[in-house]
Amino acid sequence: MRGGTHPWALLLTILLVGCEKKVEIDMDGPVAGWEHWGGDAGGTRYSPLTQITPDNVQHLDEAWTYRLGEIEKADGVSHTLEATPVLGDGLLYVCTGQNRIAAIDPETGAERWVHDARADYQGTYLLNCRGVSYWQDPAPAAEACAARIYFGTLDGRLVALDARDGQPCADFGEQGTVSLTAGLGRTEPGDLAVSSPPVIIDGKVVVGGRIPDNMRVDVPAGVIRAFDARSGELAWAWNPLPPDRSDLEAATSGEPYVRATPNAWAAMSVDLERQLIFIPMGNAGPDHIRAGRNGLDHYSASVVALDARDGSVRWHFQTVHGDVWDYDVPAQPVLFDLPTEQGSVPALAQTTKQGHLFILHRETGEPLSPVEEREVSQRDALPGEELSPTQPFPANPAYILRRELTEDDIWGFTPWDRRHCLDQFRSANWDGVFTPPSTRGTIFYPSFMGTSNWGGVSVDPVNGILVANTTHVPAIVRMIPREEADQRIAAGDLILPSVGAAYGNSMEPMLSPFGAPCVKPPWGNLLAIDLHEGKRLWEIPLGSTRDMAPFPLWMNMGVPNMGGSVITASGLIFIGATTDNFIRAFSLQTGEELWKARLPAGGQATPMTYRLSEGGKQYLVIAAGGHKYLGTTLGDYLMAFSLPD
Repeated sequence: MRGGTHPWALLLTILLVGCEKKVEIDMDGPVAGWEHWGGDAGGTRYSPLTQITPDNVQHLDEAWTYRLGEIEKADGVSHTLEATPVLGDGLLYVCTGQNRIAAIDPETGAERWVHDARADYQGTYLLNCRGVSYWQDPAPAAEACAARIYFGTLDGRLVALDARDGQPCADFGEQGTVSLTAGLGRTEPGDLAVSSPPVIIDGKVVVGGRIPDNMRVDVPAGVIRAFDARSGELAWAWNPLPPDRSDLEAATSGEPYVRATPNAWAAMSVDLERQLIFIPMGNAGPDHIRAGRNGLDHYSASVVALDARDGSVRWHFQTVHGDVWDYDVPAQPVLFDLPTEQGSVPALAQTTKQGHLFILHRETGEPLSPVEEREVSQRDALPGEELSPTQPFPANPAYILRRELTEDDIWGFTPWDRRHCLDQFRSANWDGVFTPPSTRGTIFYPSFMGTSNWGGVSVDPVNGILVANTTHVPAIVRMIPREEADQRIAAGDLILPSVGAAYGNSMEPMLSPFGAPCVKPPWGNLLAIDLHEGKRLWEIPLGSTRDMAPFPLWMNMGVPNMGGSVITASGLIFIGATTDNFIRAFSLQTGEELWKARLPAGGQATPMTYRLSEGGKQYLVIAAGGHKYLGTTLGDYLMAFSLPD
């Protein structure tokens, strides 16, 4: 039969179509947006949406792709695309690593406007912007800027844009911009960069910033500031000084703030009802030397609750005492209500680089799950150091997300590369997670990446389940005396200088000759914890060696990851983050992988989800732009997935 279809082929087609399972889609379920970077003001990254379910998630397909144009502008520098969009005013708002802000139609991916902040990234080692903040003015003075987008820049500015058209809000600061370096005293290029979105509470925009690590002792203050959301005028400032000190001493030097106080580079969260701001604090520098800090690390590596009205400290909880491991608090505090025998308690979950998960009462900072002070190693501490003899550990082992490390855990694909890893392990000190930095070299496990990083954790507040993705890669840090460090820097060695301190340092991940971590896999996990019972529900390896190893060495071993997860009311977890270019869906109850989709670049970002109207589709969106330091594929994609029509 020429020019026709064979009857048997036609019959087979009819049978196959008839056997296809119909995709069940609930068009009457809830509608929800994603107005905050963390899903809500408390950062739970939980969505009440139920259209995408464990039964139909395997049918998710690409709905649209938007190109941010970032990779063409990156000019060979350390590009990342870590942003999570927010939804407001019927548009998606997203930023690139170089502070290009775009507004996008959330159902088609069509561009509505673009604003380029033209940030000067001189002195900045990492080009990243994790998100912007949306604010609807409850009493706008004019139609212009009735809704606003706020973001910080790589060169230390706070910017306000009209959410409708991307034009700067002329009534905010100087034509839409407030300088964050003004008032900091002496600054150098790159001294202050803002990568996390500000928070908005009580009519104020509150912002911190990233101060350079291990570069020099004399860095600006890590001051947290609140600005009037309409005018940009300074409302209050909190410089993290010990309670018995004040910024008056800085006035003698002609600067408003004492320098070298701890900063806050990660995302904050807010309790709107209680008018509290929760701040994840970094460190007073230099990161690996405590001598010379002169008590300025009082709030280092702490969760701090500030009163939104005046910036006063309500409480703080320190996760590391006298931190010399760069175990700054790296992730947004997550707010939820915890059922107890005494009733529901306002709680906060804080994950940390050292792999400790702390559950705190958010009104007082008191632990809701017991915390123990345990003795830690003092071996080979640097001369003049005053290290804490104890450190806080969660008493419940379910809340220790870090794996332990012994010589038996040193690993290689072959006896040859394992021997190289053993040589590294035996060349440095290791007495547990808080082994002091030393001139011999100290194993940092977790490494400077941390068990958790800015991706943080997600919480299902309805069922009381917390989800965390973790990384398990050791590193070796060697402290190098000043004269030797200067000589090696002059010779071109990669040494972190810490100018003004007695030591510089080197910092290298423990990798085999094949480039794999020197510990047994999995090198990355996904896990769930029942917060009501305080027990681990499940834990699985997260990610494969695809894109990091040649075929056929593509194994689901669990890999390093950077980014966070999203939980939906239908019982799904969505996460990218891994060094393979996939986004995945898992069952919240069992950890079973239910779906994955190939991304055109690394998904080192946290996804988000929304459904705009009844009868409309639920969309899942993730930025796929890769991460230079993780070695993932670089790109400039914002991708949306939905169920078929």
